[in-house]
Amino acid sequence: MNRFCRITAIAAVATFAALGMQATSRAQGAPPAPAQPPPQAASAQQSNGEPNIRTAGTESGIALFQQHCMGCHGNPAVPRAPQPSVIRQMTPERIYQALTTGVMKVQGATLTEDQRKMMATFLSGRPLGSLQSGSAERMPNRCDSNPPMAAPDSGPEWNGWGVDVANTRFQPAQDAGLTAEQVPNLKVKWAFGYPDGLSAYGQPTVVSGRVFVGTDTGYIYSLNAQTGCVYWSYQAEGYVRTAITVRAVKGRSDAKYAAYFGDGHAFAYALDAQTGKLLWKTKVEKHFISRITGAPTVYAGVDYVPVSSSEEFSASSLDYPCCTMRGSVVALDANTGRRIWKAYMVGVPRPTRKNSAGTQLYAPSGGDIWSAPTLDLKRHVVYVGTGDAQSRPVPTTTDAIVALDMKTGKILWHYQAEKNDAFVGGCNGPNQPANCPKPNGPDQDIGNSPILRTLPNGNRVLVFGTKNGRIIALDPDQKGKKLWEVKVTPPVKNQSPFFAELNGIVWGGAADDQHVYYGLHAGGVVAVELATGKVDWYNLLGSTPGRVANSSATSLIPGVVFVAGNDGTLHALATSDGHEIWSYNTKHPFDTVNKVPAHGGTIDAIGPTIVNGMVYIGSGYAVVGSGTGNVLIAFSAD
Repeated sequence: MNRFCRITAIAAVATFAALGMQATSRAQGAPPAPAQPPPQAASAQQSNGEPNIRTAGTESGIALFQQHCMGCHGNPAVPRAPQPSVIRQMTPERIYQALTTGVMKVQGATLTEDQRKMMATFLSGRPLGSLQSGSAERMPNRCDSNPPMAAPDSGPEWNGWGVDVANTRFQPAQDAGLTAEQVPNLKVKWAFGYPDGLSAYGQPTVVSGRVFVGTDTGYIYSLNAQTGCVYWSYQAEGYVRTAITVRAVKGRSDAKYAAYFGDGHAFAYALDAQTGKLLWKTKVEKHFISRITGAPTVYAGVDYVPVSSSEEFSASSLDYPCCTMRGSVVALDANTGRRIWKAYMVGVPRPTRKNSAGTQLYAPSGGDIWSAPTLDLKRHVVYVGTGDAQSRPVPTTTDAIVALDMKTGKILWHYQAEKNDAFVGGCNGPNQPANCPKPNGPDQDIGNSPILRTLPNGNRVLVFGTKNGRIIALDPDQKGKKLWEVKVTPPVKNQSPFFAELNGIVWGGAADDQHVYYGLHAGGVVAVELATGKVDWYNLLGSTPGRVANSSATSLIPGVVFVAGNDGTLHALATSDGHEIWSYNTKHPFDTVNKVPAHGGTIDAIGPTIVNGMVYIGSGYAVVGSGTGNVLIAFSAD
């Protein structure tokens, strides 16, 4: 294999070096080369709006790269082969061309057409054909003018992932502008299509009468919240699935407010919220597989950025040096992008042993942070949920809630919800590769932001959920002492023990001062008393347990909790007893204000954004599975 790689690398180095130079110039701000999509790959939709790419999900791209490419790229024995970090800066069109008709066509011939597309999508961080197609300059619904923005907090807003820095996802009545009595009257007011998009997984932010939303094509859009007309667009280095936070920025003569977000190449950004002009861009992690999945939390001039990766998805390939990525929180100066501190969740990876292919393995690893940090302004603490480990021994800060000092990043305390969880994708079968931890799993990442709430009696609670369906409440004023724990998942028939442990809580809940509400991967919504952990009600939403997943984050207004599902349906339930008062199936074509063919699909991860009498949600999630979609939908009760 190494002899073959050396020969291929010598032939390829000139081509990839040229592509790498182009990628570097693009990263430094030079205009990208015109997109030249390959035949049949120019659009993710057919003329009728139906998706024409059917895949096992864009995350399959990392597994394909590890299995087919890392014998050369990233292998110290083949120094002439371009590093994965260089390839990741290339456009999807360039990568696809190299695999089909270019220098890597021999390797590409072992892949199916969809696999080549997914590898190009993963490595570049955006779908084929999307490099130029998404620009607002090409859209027919440009806003007639761009009046000066009002202060974000001067009117109704849903700013960032969880409404507030405590990540309650509870929208008060004044900002919601929508009552429980009005919810049954919700109808589509407008829809906006993401050109060439596969996953509408960016949760919209609404401030100052504007929608700010990121896309899997790397475009950020600023839209009029009432009409959907577009003010501007900006293209990031990679896909953007984080919610966007808009705050005042200081020390800039060219901007009053900044829009903060992160991308799939682990860049953190600040844009002028008025114009979309780049203010600063900071690389927060150099590992080639790193990314930003959770939204940044911005407060008092500091941008707290969570860092995750794709390493656990399939590090089982014998050519992959498993595992060296470790999750972190990075605190940046929100005005300049300068790093203030960086806190890793696990220690420095060290060599452990070599596998049967002679590849060096490492530990510790893991602790990715998939969700938005939660801020405790009383104690000046940052709380994050961490992912599992990928190698053994397993650090106690994985599958945990970790408390960090806001000023220094020092770990103050942690609570581990699942011990000894080392998980790597592709390791669940009977013939496990030598990279696999033994035993493997149970894959209990904490992917939801912990919710901080003050109860009516003045006591405070920090609550979170686990994939195996446990809801756990900690005391933030007693260094994370456990207050209560309850398991809420229903049994699912004919399910393997491994997947039975994944029926619980993934992306998050919402809480008022009495209850917390979580959607479950097994289906349905549960309401639990914050003071005691008592389950008040559970609504399966009319499905058989395990048939429809409702693992996206819930959103809450007085009297109503909203949740979406992987069947594309958005539900509204009464908080009193859980009965359904409204639902809408988004899995169909839409006429869009920007005339882009658009289609709804699976809804996962994000919850709806509720502001000023309107409800906004993106539909489509092709990260795992084939639930492609590329539409942002705005509902109104008017």
